[in-house]
Formats: sequence, C-alpha cells, structure tokens
Amino acid sequence: MKKNIKLTNQSGLHARPAGVLVNEAKKYDCDIEINYKDKTVNAKSIMNLLSLGINSGSEISVITNGSDEKKALDAIVNILENELN
Repeated sequence: MKKNIKLTNQSGLHARPAGVLVNEAKKYDCDIEINYKDKTVNAKSIMNLLSLGINSGSEISVITNGSDEKKALDAIVNILENELN
C-alpha cells in the first residue's frame, strides 16, 4: 500500500518526530518505507529517516507491505499528518 502526503509540521522530520515515527513503525510486522526525492528508506531506522533531510512542506510517500500493512499505513500517516504539528 502507498500513500503520498505533504509534511506540514514546521520543523520537518528532525530527530524528535523521526523518533516518534520509528517507535510507531516498530509496532508492526510489515515493511514500512518512506520515499523522498527518489530515495527510499526503512521507516524503522531513525538514522535512515534522518538521512533523507525532509523539510516542512516536503512531499513524501509512505509505503507498507505485509500482513498488517493497512493498519500500519493508517497509523504512520496519522502521525505524520496530525501528531507532529
């Protein structure tokens, strides 16, 4: 499953919000990836997420694949769209 979203929190995906995202991603068995500017990384790794350098207003894709992909996608998108603002 895949969903494209625009990151709206003011500071982008820096250490604190990336940590929140990683902690949520680790709750799911499926693969969870974030795609930004033609680079795709594992959302369960804070170092990988920080390496993307995602700023506020950036368009990203959340990609899930596995047994609980729908639930994981909904949770990650909810965090990115609502909880980080």
